[in-house]
Amino acid sequence: MSTPPSSASSSAAGAAKPEQCYNTLLDYSLLRPEWTEGQVIDACEKAARLVLRAVIVRPCDVDAAVRTGVRVGSVCGWPFGDQTTGVKLYETRDLLRRGAREIDFVLNPSRLLSRQFQYIEMELLQAVEACHKEGAVIKIVFPAGVLNYETKLVGARICSRVGPDFAVVSNPADVPALRPHFAEDIGLKYALVASRAELEKLLEAGCTRFGCENPEEILTPPQPPS
Repeated sequence: MSTPPSSASSSAAGAAKPEQCYNTLLDYSLLRPEWTEGQVIDACEKAARLVLRAVIVRPCDVDAAVRTGVRVGSVCGWPFGDQTTGVKLYETRDLLRRGAREIDFVLNPSRLLSRQFQYIEMELLQAVEACHKEGAVIKIVFPAGVLNYETKLVGARICSRVGPDFAVVSNPADVPALRPHFAEDIGLKYALVASRAELEKLLEAGCTRFGCENPEEILTPPQPPS
């Protein structure tokens, strides 16, 4: 890369958004039920070329994804988190054993809405301990379109006590509203970002990780006007 020709150019470069870093913020979401194993493998190879943070695959695809050499994550309790705690913990440990290094763990919205807060806290605590014991990242997923603001707030406080690495939200309004209620060392992931502009807006609001299905589009800088 050539040296900027003047201090003014250098200053402008310093103010530019770090496009080259956006790839490290992206989880490539490969959860569509119609995808074949071959399509998942191709997408994992694309993620490796783009140097994305991780791929998030269906549990049945973890073995194949791990063989590609990319950093692999998977989902537990997908999509609604309503399996029993025992089933979810078994699934978590099985995914870790197969080589998943990141777990997107769906909290149980029914139990949260039923105000069974101890149930939620104990389930999440056990999942966090299982992941951290293996050196894996765990993200607690707040299911989309189910919880009201009050229960999201309670969920944020429970997360702050049990200590996951990230919480995952899917409503843009939740980012500024809930960010202050999570412990500072818990990152905020936006479940599925659709565009580069949306990523930049949510990044400014406090998200530090983003799910996506179109990484090449998000990583392509906008073209200057002709």
